[in-house]
Amino acid sequence: MRSNISAFLSGLLFAIGLGVGGMTDPANVLGFLDLAGDWDYRLMFVMGGAIAVHAALRPFIHQREKPLFAAKFPTLSASKPDPKLLVGAALFGVGWGIGGYCPGPALTSLATGASQLLVFVPAMFAGMYLAQVLQARRVPDRTGAVPFPRP
Repeated sequence: MRSNISAFLSGLLFAIGLGVGGMTDPANVLGFLDLAGDWDYRLMFVMGGAIAVHAALRPFIHQREKPLFAAKFPTLSASKPDPKLLVGAALFGVGWGIGGYCPGPALTSLATGASQLLVFVPAMFAGMYLAQVLQARRVPDRTGAVPFPRP
């Protein structure tokens, strides 16, 4: 129960931060991505602020024996980016550039009733579902690695 409350409050704080930072307005996002035109630098400060808060708090968080609502901290392996990651990042960036929304701001902006979100959000969920279907169809090779699907 405590983890659900924590997740809800974290999501609420994230949504408020997106709104205050202007990331729910696709014009701001597209202005930030328009490096060759009239570049809007303000979202750089939003992202920089988020990175600064994380960088300042990370040492204190990792002094704990375990997270507040989990059994242990996740282990991350350092490896080279694989094609799946690179293609996913490219698709994410293209979608963000075309629509002016990424998933968090899109869901937050649903409260505005903007008509373009009635297309964007279902398409976003369809893409997530398609990615899961493609992931489930992949077969591991002899080493246990799952090959990246080729078109």
